[in-house]
Amino acid sequence: MGDKLDKSRYYEITDNIIKNSGHKLNFLWDCENDVTVAMYYDNVIPEGVKRPFDYLMSANMVEPESVPVYQIFRDQIEAGIKDGTDKAETELALKMNIFGGVPELVNLSAVFGKDPAGHIKYVLVNIRPFKDSEIRNHEILASFTSDRNPAIIQKRIARLISERNNKKVAFIQFDVEHFKLINDNYSPEVGDRLLALISEVLNLMCGDNMPHSRLSADLYMFVMTFNEKDEIISFIRQLESQILGVMDIDFKLCFGIYIMNDPDMPSRRCGDNAGIARQSVKGNALENIAFFDESALEDMHKVQHIEEDMNSALKNGEFLMFLQPKVSISTGRIIGAEALTRWRHHARGLISPGDFIPVFEKNGFILKLDRFIWESAARQIRSWIDAGIPPVPISVNVSRAYLKGKDTVKELYDLVKKYDIPIGLLQIEITESAESADVERSVELFKESGFTMLMDDFGSGYSSLNMLQKTKFDVLKIDRYFLNEFMVSERGRKILGHTISMSKDIGLDIIAEGVETKVQADFLSECGCDAAQGFLYSRPIDTDSFNSMLKDININNGSIIV
Repeated sequence: MGDKLDKSRYYEITDNIIKNSGHKLNFLWDCENDVTVAMYYDNVIPEGVKRPFDYLMSANMVEPESVPVYQIFRDQIEAGIKDGTDKAETELALKMNIFGGVPELVNLSAVFGKDPAGHIKYVLVNIRPFKDSEIRNHEILASFTSDRNPAIIQKRIARLISERNNKKVAFIQFDVEHFKLINDNYSPEVGDRLLALISEVLNLMCGDNMPHSRLSADLYMFVMTFNEKDEIISFIRQLESQILGVMDIDFKLCFGIYIMNDPDMPSRRCGDNAGIARQSVKGNALENIAFFDESALEDMHKVQHIEEDMNSALKNGEFLMFLQPKVSISTGRIIGAEALTRWRHHARGLISPGDFIPVFEKNGFILKLDRFIWESAARQIRSWIDAGIPPVPISVNVSRAYLKGKDTVKELYDLVKKYDIPIGLLQIEITESAESADVERSVELFKESGFTMLMDDFGSGYSSLNMLQKTKFDVLKIDRYFLNEFMVSERGRKILGHTISMSKDIGLDIIAEGVETKVQADFLSECGCDAAQGFLYSRPIDTDSFNSMLKDININNGSIIV
């Protein structure tokens, strides 16, 4: 094009583009000399103005809701001027106030003139309002590139795979972690603006070279070719940086990557595999990108089997309450029990709680399971009373999912009344890591109703002297890892001993969990902790076995002293 740009040369370049185009604004930006030369449409941009994209924004021609994505559009062009780009053009749909002084949806396109190294030397800009039919088509296109109607995205993916030129292909899915909280904490309108921003950034960064789509709600996918994995990570980080920080809200994006190894694999399945990888990184405070591997697929199948069977298992009595004794170290008598869940599957036998409890906590089924255990415990206490067996307290766990609800205390109190049992025999355990305003309020409400409150897993990571000073719990359950870690050194044993004595001094009772050796039991006894729970005394056992143990020890003067 030459070094000097003038009006006659501009008209020659743009004549065919603007002929019969009607209502539009066109200008040419000479990036090297930072000057805008010639334009159509009433001199909206003064000839010779520098940095025309900044001028449009400073002149309030870009509507506020479109400013974030407009800035990304502008920054991409400036990056292409400085570092080069492989794009020949880019475009953006946004709201501007140019034609007739009324904000309207326009198409902003930029065609690049580049040097041999790919650096942008000039930008031919065209801004035109959408026709009504185009606005409707724009909305329809968005629905056609969704997961429910994937015709367009599927064709684009197939074309990318066929034209990949020996490059590898990656499917990337991403979403906004806990998107619902954005609607709840800010507003649905803010959530909608965020989704629109993400869509526009994808359009800008992916263009026609990378098939991309909003699959549903806050779930997106794009497909790219690459030579090295670093290229995928680099692009994701660029995309992430363009999206984060634009709006004044806190959120996190989670990315899952599937590298296609079979070109005949349906693209829908490739996308599903990327989704499995995305799910695997949810809740990870350190990472937000995960590659698919077969173990992730196995984990997904395991979760699917659990979720497929959980409701029928509850209906058919496959979930069982097991009891683990709490024992007096000095007398060997049973002084209580903790109610725990076991799943005896009709086909697979006992399923480890470590496999199903995290799944239930995530999908909400834990609420149903908790209720089942609460009632089983209350019923068991009633059966001891009816059989003339001196009852011992049973503690039940209240999951964090319940702590925000106002009816949890009433629900447990109603069970106490329903089975006509002393309220002190149904005790409540809440995990120490759940310490929060919700926990504090729940503990207060439970205490006001007369329940005994146990802080589970004390020492697992959030404990502090301040917590001990303000806690309203009645009993601390020393976490097994806290016990094991602090038993290995003299300093640790002193810290553990002082923690026990200090807690007792301020009126808190102590139970040690995970006691597995006589050395641990003896040490705890010396420190003033007489209550223990762990494999040294008994594993969690079914109610029939527990009842036999309770009779042998507490009625027939037996003992679990080891």
